[in-house]
Amino acid sequence: MNSLESWQKSFLEAADALKSFSANTESLKKCEQFSQMLVSVYKSGGNVFSCGNGGSHCDAMHFAEEMTGKYRKDRKPLGALALGDSSHVTCVSNDFGFEHIFSRQLEGLARKGDVVMGLSTSGNSKNIINAFTSAKKIGVKTIGLLGRGGGQLKELCDLAIVVPGETSDRIQEMHIKLIHIVIETVERELFPENYR
Repeated sequence: MNSLESWQKSFLEAADALKSFSANTESLKKCEQFSQMLVSVYKSGGNVFSCGNGGSHCDAMHFAEEMTGKYRKDRKPLGALALGDSSHVTCVSNDFGFEHIFSRQLEGLARKGDVVMGLSTSGNSKNIINAFTSAKKIGVKTIGLLGRGGGQLKELCDLAIVVPGETSDRIQEMHIKLIHIVIETVERELFPENYR
């Protein structure tokens, strides 16, 4: 296969993944629930925390900066924070273990009524599992953007959105689409003037 064919094949795989997911009524209902959970937490003055590993950590940060910064047009910032700044990660992983980097930070910052969103292409990231376990004790709602059947995290989520797929890249491509669309739908409800 030459380079041109590889490009075309990859684009078609990505398009097929999007088409398949968006044609699934159950998936779309969960996406709508995703929007409403975030609208509800913001209307009540709460915050949304996000976490992930590797590329999923980058997507967690992307989500948070779109909420506290801006998406398409100016509006007031919405409370969001990606867990896992470098000084915290090195401190907690050194003193307690890498599997506690998100749960320790969540326990220190989150309050009842907040939301934590975990991104995991396997659904088996131990540090996110621990964060969701801590979230339940605090009274924080949990949303999982997952892949490969959902893994162990699927059962720990108040809302699990599972993207079918076998490779992390295709799953993460769908996760970032979900992130962008949830931001848009939340803004449409909270800041309708930005969409006139």
